[in-house]
Amino acid sequence: MRELRRKVLIPVFQLSEITVESDPSAIRRDIKKGMGREALSYFLRFAIEAESNIGFNYNLFPVVLDRYSVPWHLGTLHILSKLEGEPNPNMTTFQSRADDLGAYKEWLDQHDNPDELLFDFPKVKLRRPTYRYRGFIQQQIYAQEISPSTAKRRMSSVVSFYRWLIENKFFEPEHSPWEEKTFQLVFKNTAGFSISKPVTSTDLAIRTPKSEDPFEGTIQDGGKLRPLTKSEQQVVVEAANALGNTEMYLIQLFMLLTGARIQTACTLRVRHFTQETVKFSKALGGDGDVFKLKAGPGTGIDTKGDRNGVLQVPRALYEALYTYALSARARRRREKSSGGDHTNQYLFLTQQGSPYYLAKAEALRFDPDLERRHHKVGGTVRQFIKDHMIPYLRQHHDPNFHYRIHDLRASFGMNMTDIQLGLVEKGIITLHKARMNVKDLMWHQSSATTDRYLDHRKQMEAVYAAINGYGEQVQAWIQGAMRTLHDNE
Repeated sequence: MRELRRKVLIPVFQLSEITVESDPSAIRRDIKKGMGREALSYFLRFAIEAESNIGFNYNLFPVVLDRYSVPWHLGTLHILSKLEGEPNPNMTTFQSRADDLGAYKEWLDQHDNPDELLFDFPKVKLRRPTYRYRGFIQQQIYAQEISPSTAKRRMSSVVSFYRWLIENKFFEPEHSPWEEKTFQLVFKNTAGFSISKPVTSTDLAIRTPKSEDPFEGTIQDGGKLRPLTKSEQQVVVEAANALGNTEMYLIQLFMLLTGARIQTACTLRVRHFTQETVKFSKALGGDGDVFKLKAGPGTGIDTKGDRNGVLQVPRALYEALYTYALSARARRRREKSSGGDHTNQYLFLTQQGSPYYLAKAEALRFDPDLERRHHKVGGTVRQFIKDHMIPYLRQHHDPNFHYRIHDLRASFGMNMTDIQLGLVEKGIITLHKARMNVKDLMWHQSSATTDRYLDHRKQMEAVYAAINGYGEQVQAWIQGAMRTLHDNE
């Protein structure tokens, strides 16, 4: 089935309501005369929350569409209702929900009388739209049209939508849309203590079993990351340099040498690298001097989970970024940006003067003049890797070469792990100290995540030793069979 456009993003959305001309807050809107209609005028006022006196204003607001690209009022009202309850909404989350609801509406519209089907919950459970839709997206999983994780999210969004419909009295289902069960979820917090909390699930939930590939060579660290080997790191840096895009080269180099995530590397500011006096310290991860750069809330640099921490920037990298910040190339880009050339401007900007990743504080700030229809979340960097880095690396080095941007962070983690374990072998530090150093360098909240780096080399060696040993046994069996065959000829 061809997937249709499921949502449209409105750059500026301000919730309003119809009012009368005498209203002090009234704003007049005129609609010109058109073919088959007369000109008309009406009055509106922006909706204001009574207690806070704050309006409901959003950038990049998602409107759910039906299969005919017409706004679906119920789906859009659901999104708006959920947004109104969030003081600092992450619009990308709501855009994903809008996409999920658009997919559900697309499925409804394939049937006769979709508006009736939406609210039709007969006695036979498998005839209810929620169960029928679950069966449909399971078929999509088997056909490899969508991933299990996407299916799981879509089903969850549909359940949330129906809960909202029922709670707000849009309808009262004749029979329950699903069956619920409550269980205790037990997990360990970052301090290692076991915690349990009640969790309610439905029989509509899509299970997403995980199959681990022992040869994949990945580490679970906020997602599956693949540490690049030393030779792979070398060719990635060489490729970035050869392609001649200074910003792409420096962003990737910064991530590889500091372990920063993409939102951190792309929200660095000019002022961080143009200080009059700079203090360098001894590197925690080996020889050389580093500049300790504070990142997190209050610094202008975004971090995952709004954590505060310190990045160790090698002196040579700091000096390269200092040179870049004062270069004519960087100045030209800042001059084209909406904020102009100032020290609090993003260090890295596109040729048009746009940020590669919009800082969270700015994304939450309502901009009544916004014109773009997408979020700046590092897509340009990822696209550069896909369109330029990977083809170059496959042409000049390995036809099967692949990597993703956050693999550079994992590569930094393994580099630091190797250095620390080398110090342990020399008796300079203890294994516990090495573990804590890697944990600090990688900003891990849980020591269990750090242990994945410390154990990675041994695990991969064990996997290959096992398969190689088995391979030798298989070869011996085959040779024995061949001898027997030869003797019996």
